[in-house]
Amino acid sequence: MRHPRWIAAGAAGAIALGTLVAVAPPATAATTDTLSVDFAAPTGDFRGGASGTLYGLGDEGAPTQALINGAHITNTSQKAPFGTQHPSGDSLKIEDGFFAKHGTQLDIYVQDYYPDWAYNGGRRPGDDRTYNQADGSYTNQPNGIWDYLEVVEFVTEAVATKSDYPDKYVFIPFNEPDGGNWYADWNFFNQQFLPDWKAAVDKIREVYARHGLTPVIGGPGDAAWRADRTAVWLDYAKQTGTLPQYMIWHELGIDNLATYRSHYAEYRKLESDRGISPLEINITEYGLLRDMGVPGQLIQWFSMFEDTKVDAQTAYWNYAGNFSDNSARPNGANAGWWMFKWYGDLAGSKTVKVTPPSLNVADTLQGIGAIDAADKRATVLYGGSNADTVDLSLMGLDAGTFGARVDVEVREAPLSGAEGLAPTPRVVSSLSDVAVTDGGLRVSVPNYDRYAGYQLVVTPHRDGVPASVQPWSTSIEAENTTITGAQVFDQSPTGNGGWIFLASHGRDVGAFNNASSKADWTVEVPRDGTYRFQVIGATPGVPGRHALFVDGANPTTVQYTADLALNNTSRWKYRGSAEVEVALTAGSHVLSLRASADGATVLPNADITLDKFVLTDITDGEKVVYPASTIRLDGGAQLAYDRQGARGSAVIQGDGRADVYATAFESGYYDVAVDYSSTAASDVSITLNGRQVASASTAGAGAFSSVARLHLSEGINEIEVRSAAGIALASVSTTRAAAADSAAVKIEAESGALAGTANVGTLGASTGSNVSNGRFVGYLGNGAGNTVTIPRATGFQAAGDYDIVVKYTNAEVSGRHDYNPQVVDRPLQVSEAGTGRVGDGYFRYTYSWNSFWERTIPVTLKTADGALTFGSDGHYAPNVDYVVIAPARLGDVVTTSKTVAPALTVDAKTSSRKMGDKAYLIVEATNTSAVATQMVIATPFGNKTFASVGVGKKVSAAFNSRQAGFPAGQARITQTATIDGKPVSVETTVAYAAH
Repeated sequence: MRHPRWIAAGAAGAIALGTLVAVAPPATAATTDTLSVDFAAPTGDFRGGASGTLYGLGDEGAPTQALINGAHITNTSQKAPFGTQHPSGDSLKIEDGFFAKHGTQLDIYVQDYYPDWAYNGGRRPGDDRTYNQADGSYTNQPNGIWDYLEVVEFVTEAVATKSDYPDKYVFIPFNEPDGGNWYADWNFFNQQFLPDWKAAVDKIREVYARHGLTPVIGGPGDAAWRADRTAVWLDYAKQTGTLPQYMIWHELGIDNLATYRSHYAEYRKLESDRGISPLEINITEYGLLRDMGVPGQLIQWFSMFEDTKVDAQTAYWNYAGNFSDNSARPNGANAGWWMFKWYGDLAGSKTVKVTPPSLNVADTLQGIGAIDAADKRATVLYGGSNADTVDLSLMGLDAGTFGARVDVEVREAPLSGAEGLAPTPRVVSSLSDVAVTDGGLRVSVPNYDRYAGYQLVVTPHRDGVPASVQPWSTSIEAENTTITGAQVFDQSPTGNGGWIFLASHGRDVGAFNNASSKADWTVEVPRDGTYRFQVIGATPGVPGRHALFVDGANPTTVQYTADLALNNTSRWKYRGSAEVEVALTAGSHVLSLRASADGATVLPNADITLDKFVLTDITDGEKVVYPASTIRLDGGAQLAYDRQGARGSAVIQGDGRADVYATAFESGYYDVAVDYSSTAASDVSITLNGRQVASASTAGAGAFSSVARLHLSEGINEIEVRSAAGIALASVSTTRAAAADSAAVKIEAESGALAGTANVGTLGASTGSNVSNGRFVGYLGNGAGNTVTIPRATGFQAAGDYDIVVKYTNAEVSGRHDYNPQVVDRPLQVSEAGTGRVGDGYFRYTYSWNSFWERTIPVTLKTADGALTFGSDGHYAPNVDYVVIAPARLGDVVTTSKTVAPALTVDAKTSSRKMGDKAYLIVEATNTSAVATQMVIATPFGNKTFASVGVGKKVSAAFNSRQAGFPAGQARITQTATIDGKPVSVETTVAYAAH
């Protein structure tokens, strides 16, 4: 059933696409938004507090440490010890992972002791129980003490005595007291909440004082800004000496994007009028369903909270353990995660003045500007624009910091759905060695849609790092393909009051549920090779399948996993992704996605909504380059521009560290290359997902590349680079080495030795399941004897470091909530005979028992022949389809000397003119390299090749759009030259305005 608010918009025809980004249907008139950023007008130290999350962490490992660290989560609210509000996310269980790198404060909702929502049925407890302060149990006998005060006491005692970080906790004794939680009535608020507030604060302080500690407290925690209640509460708290360290309220609606700053100002005035020194502020819930996982929405919230220097946490609308829908699958990034990552990258910088077209207007272009003077790096994060093009007016680029010429790179993170895997954001605009005039620069960037997010980075001119040399990729909105037997639906961002999951470009394709349903995409690919076809879409809570035809033949199955379908809000709208590889020859092809493989029988669970298709060339391993200018640096590591041939590299030495968050679309082997230089003998060390896996050394000065073949996990991988003696790190890159996967061993779980209750389950083809061979092992765990054991075999018959990739399913829920599935993270333990436990992890919810995902457990095996046993001596373990056991590294690290090649650079400009009734795009390019280059100018209207362009020579090409006008876009200029006997190619993009 489709959502009744969805409105059929009719079928849409196929459109022509450029080679870099999808091109939307031409608008009646091209539009431009301007964002002005003044880097000479600082607004304060970057706070980074908006990257908080409510119940964003489930049990340890859900999300993974790489996701937590990469997203730079600084604050979170979690379930208090002994809490029963959620099955997972107990603060004491997640604190180590949270505080490992960037966590600064862990908030706990003390009322989460109660299992129901509203708490205790919405009624203030009386004195009906006597609690055991040691374990939180109780008897139904009064004891003359307010029941909730006893809860406050044993929760506080647990943190004070069992936490390793009691000074980093923030106690929130009341959550949304103005809503359904005990004190909504104004008279009851005055008569009862105020003394209850004092009692709770006094009790927390009393318990901490027993242990020589001083607690941090937050409140009052209203569900919305309430000036009248806040004024009364402030007066009372000041009078009674119970002011907290953190002022807390929530900002949840669409209109809050327009009204938050006025609420902030009103609160600060209430403080000032009462002579209260400014308290820290945490907006412990913000945003709606429509905002989560959507970079262009998140940046609007981030910018407000960063502007006012407060902390804030994304609201909890679905389930615990996925950063409030800002991560994908067990270990993947969606587009929203990348906005969190970019925001965290600003740590250590100063924010600067940003002027959007409209301030305090919801759903408009907003941004954050920051400058890191030590790294000589200026950054702008922006999104939310409905215009075709965003012009960034950059001012205040000090010549003493940046010099007279700079490099600019703009990366794009388009919407990928809540569970859709988002790649490392691609460079969509690149300017090399461009002049800065009077501290100013203007950059024009085509805007994908209002939901996409962007990162612009400006540095002094760097020595060549081919960040913009990236695999060819193109995309199309599903509604812009040729649709048969289905419908296009509008998805308004304000529909249902914002209680909606957003679709890319605001539309998707549904009713894809009959044998004639298909979506045809005519696309031209540049060469013979292997391509990844990705579908962003939504299944209705179960796995399903489609058939992909290429030019009407050779159907390949597209296998989807289940997506959230808790209710009509999420069913068919909570989007994930499916990926499949296809072989294509150079030229034009029709990719046809169909609900039937034979034209008569509908495939299992094929009623899947379609949002977007992405096609990427992975023939050569999809090399992704992470230049130093985008890498997160810590421990004194710093970008430097004074080393000839290594300008813009990161100098790392001693405690210095470079953190790279690399994407892998599939688990397997990748060549991880660290490119660097040194002025003397040196060393480099690589840590992958918390485990040191490779090291290398050099005998003297020079430029080097050290390559290690490492096993990466599907999703985000944290790569840490260190050097004791010191290096100048130019970049880290990953290249898929799929042929090496033969070194890994796949074992079907049902082939192992089962013990106890463990048994083999089956799933038929009609279920649409992605289970391997139709079988899996279930009823593992819930006792130490319920296991599956796998004997050692060739491929893992040696001691050492391994990754165990577990294909699993877990759809357990516990308890009931009005709008949250109470998901359970199931544990899995791995033991080695003769050693004992060698690894474990929690496995997050997969939505359906028929839908399988993967999660990796790193292990270090101590023997050559000790069998591996999987189970759980506590709760039930997930059902297991198969495991893949892979050595963490293959072979030795290979280090080669590199010649620092001259950079290939170009100065380009665009213009347009009318010839007859047709608009022409004119591209002029001057070769500013030190060598002659071949030059290819590519546009959506055609390509032009120049075999050899001499040093300093200019070429020009005119392209007929065959239309009276065209929207803004980009031309791509690829330069190729042979340097030191090796071909070198560099790609530069240049924007053009609409005509």
